[in-house]
Amino acid sequence: MTGNDSVVLRVAGRPVGRYVTRPELPARLSPRPYLHPVTTLAGTAVTELSPADHAHHLGVGVAVPDVEGFNFWGGRTYVRDRGPTELDNHGAQRHTVYHRRETDGFTEELRWTAAPGELLRERRTVIATALTDGAWALDLTFALTNVSGRPLSVGSPATNGRPGAAYGGFFWRARKEDTEPEVFTAAADGTDAVHGRTADWVALAGSMWTLVFAAATEATRRDPWFVRTEEYPGVGSSLAHDARLPVPPGETVERRVVTVVADGRLGREDAGALVTKAVTA
Repeated sequence: MTGNDSVVLRVAGRPVGRYVTRPELPARLSPRPYLHPVTTLAGTAVTELSPADHAHHLGVGVAVPDVEGFNFWGGRTYVRDRGPTELDNHGAQRHTVYHRRETDGFTEELRWTAAPGELLRERRTVIATALTDGAWALDLTFALTNVSGRPLSVGSPATNGRPGAAYGGFFWRARKEDTEPEVFTAAADGTDAVHGRTADWVALAGSMWTLVFAAATEATRRDPWFVRTEEYPGVGSSLAHDARLPVPPGETVERRVVTVVADGRLGREDAGALVTKAVTA
C-alpha cells in the first residue's frame, strides 16, 4: 500500500514500517523523511517519533548535525566552548522523486537544503526482506553527493568539542522501556564496550524484541558505532567520529546499514546468524 506522502513496507503481507515522505515539521526539528512506526513481525513497535526526551528523534532515517555548519539533525547545535546552543541554522531534507516504490521498498532522491541553497543531493534505497517467521531485515543505503559547487565537510558534536557524541548518519531511535536494552557485538558486551568502536554488527535487545545493526559495506564498517541506552535507546553509524569528513564538489559519500528486526531476545549466536543471512539476502 502506498500513498502520495507515505509508503507502507510489508513483509509476507504484514505491514512492518511506514515511511513518511513529506512530514510537516517545524524548522527546529530539521524536517526530513523518516520511518515510523517500524514493528516486528508480531507487531511490536521498535521505533519512537519525537519523544519527550528528544523531540528531533524521528524514528529511523539519516540525520547529520553539522554539514558545513548547518544542522540536519534537529534541536540545538553543539558549539565549541559554548555547548548546546539554539541557532537559526537548520536545514531540511526534501523528497523530490521516487525511482521505485513498491510494498517491499523504494528508491528516492532528496535535496538537502539550507540557507545557502542545495548542499547535498541524496539517493536513498530502502528494502524490507523476510528472514524467518520471527525476523525480517531493513536494508537502508544512502549516497550523499556534494552539489553545492564548493568544498563541504560533515561534522558532529564530537568533532566540535563534545567527547563521545559523534552521532550523525544513519540513526535509529528505538523503543524506550522501563529497563535499558542489552547491548552486545560478536566480541563485546555493554554500551561502554561498544560505543565509539567499530564492529561488523551491534545488537540492541529489549524486553520482547531485538535489533541487530550490520555495517554492510567496507566504508560503513570503518565508521564507529554511536550507542545510547541510559538516557534513551538509540544506535547510529558515525560519519564524523574523530575528524570532519570532507566531501569535495561532485564527490559522493555512500553508506549501507542492514538492520535485523526480530521478535524475542536474541543471543549472540542467533544474532550473528541472522545478520549473515540478512546481508547476503
